[in-house]
Amino acid sequence: MSQLPEYAIIVAGGSGSRMQHEVPKQFIEVAGKPILMHTIERFYEYNPDLRLIVVLPQQQLNTWRDLCRKHGFKIFHMAVAGGATRFGSVKNGLDAVQGEGLVAVHDGVRPFVETTTIKAAFEAAAVHGSAVVAVSPKDSIRELTPEGNQAVPRANYKLVQTPQCFRTGILRRAYEQAEQEHFTDDASVVEQLGEKIVLVEGSYRNIKITTPEDLVLAEAFAKEQ
Repeated sequence: MSQLPEYAIIVAGGSGSRMQHEVPKQFIEVAGKPILMHTIERFYEYNPDLRLIVVLPQQQLNTWRDLCRKHGFKIFHMAVAGGATRFGSVKNGLDAVQGEGLVAVHDGVRPFVETTTIKAAFEAAAVHGSAVVAVSPKDSIRELTPEGNQAVPRANYKLVQTPQCFRTGILRRAYEQAEQEHFTDDASVVEQLGEKIVLVEGSYRNIKITTPEDLVLAEAFAKEQ
């Protein structure tokens, strides 16, 4: 474990629209408890001293408190209100990070991240300043072109996951920039500063639960544990 204090900002801004579900996706239960609780547990298992910051839409904060009471969820974390976009939400989470350290930003609906992956990301970020978890695509890839579409070599591409880990100074500087359209994740924000992004091997189990079929997989993975 690095000597720097470690933080995790867990961003859970989902509404559940693509899920065709009444409940926001981070609160949908898998194996008897909300997805977000499974996610928090993964980071706690990696390092019980990790400082956990959970970012939720303002109108979901009370629901989350009620869920924690209902499930007797005792892992200590700070709950912070998010912004209008993911960029704004990470920025709000960063305000709760003190001084120098390492911070992992993770999707609240990726509850199957392995502790070995979290560890590898923090260790790489301690050395390089940044570390982003990614996997190789399994499918063939085609690029859309003005003429139609064309095959591209799959080996040249990676699918990006989270956590994405950074030294706090780098991430703070990155989030002082104005938000831009192409900022789809933290790596793209940090890259804009001219920082180099180091990739760490992820896992095909580290799925982002977004659509109804993901829930079927999630239940299967949870059963296996």
